[in-house]
Amino acid sequence: MKKVLLRVDFNVPLKNGKIADDFRVRASLPTIVYWLKKGAQVFLIAHLEENGNAPHLNEARSLLEGLLGLRVGFVQGKLPPKPLEFAERVVLFDNIRLNPGEKACDLSFAKTLAAWGDYYVNDAFSASHRKHASIVLLPELLPHEAGFLFEKETENLSKFFKPDHPFLFILGGKKFETKEPLISRFLTSADAIFVGGALGNTFLSNKGYRVGSSPVEDVQISRYVLTNRRVLLPEDAVLLRGKKKKIVSLIPTSNIEHGDLIYDAGPQTIKTLADLAKKAKFVLWNGTLGVCEKGFTYGTKALAEELGKSKAFKVVGGGDTVAAIRKFKLEKNFDFISTGGGAMLEFLAKGTLPGIAALSGEPRLWREALKKK
Repeated sequence: MKKVLLRVDFNVPLKNGKIADDFRVRASLPTIVYWLKKGAQVFLIAHLEENGNAPHLNEARSLLEGLLGLRVGFVQGKLPPKPLEFAERVVLFDNIRLNPGEKACDLSFAKTLAAWGDYYVNDAFSASHRKHASIVLLPELLPHEAGFLFEKETENLSKFFKPDHPFLFILGGKKFETKEPLISRFLTSADAIFVGGALGNTFLSNKGYRVGSSPVEDVQISRYVLTNRRVLLPEDAVLLRGKKKKIVSLIPTSNIEHGDLIYDAGPQTIKTLADLAKKAKFVLWNGTLGVCEKGFTYGTKALAEELGKSKAFKVVGGGDTVAAIRKFKLEKNFDFISTGGGAMLEFLAKGTLPGIAALSGEPRLWREALKKK
């Protein structure tokens, strides 16, 4: 029986130690099932982080057993120095980041891990922006290729490098540093780039608008970007004044007071985005429009509902955004939902990832090799 080391991403949100959203785990199932049908024993490599810690993967194991209807073996704790034998067809390594060699991209650790398998598959697109041992070193040590989810991610996101027009790009959330490369890359290919969420507050502040006490990043945005006709900002907002919500128009002379917090997009902003989406042929969305964790979900939910009325090819990604869409049960409104957060942003900005580069050597088509066994 051939042994496949399958890198997956089980970095899921937790609530009171329990898995709060199993989206990424379910997304890995087609590749797992494929190799089981081919007669392989599948060893799953995954990570999980919560508040900077690396929790154990016992909950993921239990979830997998329910989803697969199989008993799943478990390698508890750190990686043993030598491979162990398991009767189970599926075996889950404990959180790979419990091993210092993973983040350190240590070759000796990678060799110890590689000894467990005959082949390597990367199906963790959402972790492939990391230069970690299980992402970039295992492909150097074993015959390798990408899994089905990985292929779907690159195939769907790559369509935006040569989009049909009109192309609407919606950016929310925060972290200007990670979003700025996307704005620069798509400024000439997108017909409209809407910037909202906390990121939008930073843009408004740079343009001289009053944003009250809303958090803004200490960055200087180029005049070329700020004045570009393709870059659109919120026209109105839902703000918190004391304990009351208030809708205000966003103009330089808006009556926004010190202490006011802009927490969501307003109805006029959603109407404008809805009109653009109806005319669009491609829509790409990353980042929530409001502070969903504080209950300001209007803009994000309303936008997701409006996008369902558009006939465009629609892709959405980003952990918080996808979690909100799944909470609202609006997944059907999108053609593809990316598992990637930072990986999605980096791939769109650069066209590649460390994990992609690691797989791009001489092709070793070992799906065909297994058929001959």
